[in-house]
Amino acid sequence: MRKADPYKRDELLVQCFECFCKNGIEGTSAQKLAEACGMSSGNIFHYFKTKDEIIIDATAYCMAKAEDDFMAKAPKDFKDIRRFLHEIPYWTADKHGEKYRFMYQIYTSPKYREYGKKFFEGVTARYTEYAEFLEPRIGIPQKIIRPLICLFVRACVYYALFEDEEYLLPQIELIDAVLPLLAEKYGSKARIGSTD
Repeated sequence: MRKADPYKRDELLVQCFECFCKNGIEGTSAQKLAEACGMSSGNIFHYFKTKDEIIIDATAYCMAKAEDDFMAKAPKDFKDIRRFLHEIPYWTADKHGEKYRFMYQIYTSPKYREYGKKFFEGVTARYTEYAEFLEPRIGIPQKIIRPLICLFVRACVYYALFEDEEYLLPQIELIDAVLPLLAEKYGSKARIGSTD
């Protein structure tokens, strides 16, 4: 296999992932992947050795991009937290729900579980970094912020998977209830933003 253009390969990962999301693993042949990428089935293997490689790399790459989208909308200060809490679950479900559903099919499969563990280790590290970024801005220790981030992200992903508000809303209400207590305890001078 000749060395493939990495930029073209990234584009192909996105197109293949969208094809998998639409058709599922079993419903996605090499021919369908090639068609989604606008090339012949022989040509796609210029960029990838196997269908498994496409599944593994496309899932990791595209879910990292979904995480980038999520983090780009994350609040940078205390006042913006409530907006984030009330908007993002619905935005995530609308923009990335299909991707999350496919990702969980892959990462819960015994065949790909190790790749899922590796992916989620990266997610954990990323949310720890975000909590550390927020600590000096909102005056609350990262060890307190991080579990709230994990709780919220889990609620968002669950909502993206199942669109179940009965699970989502109590998680948001809990975080909403904790915010003023944290502001008081840690002396945050920022006012908590309103959702009105």
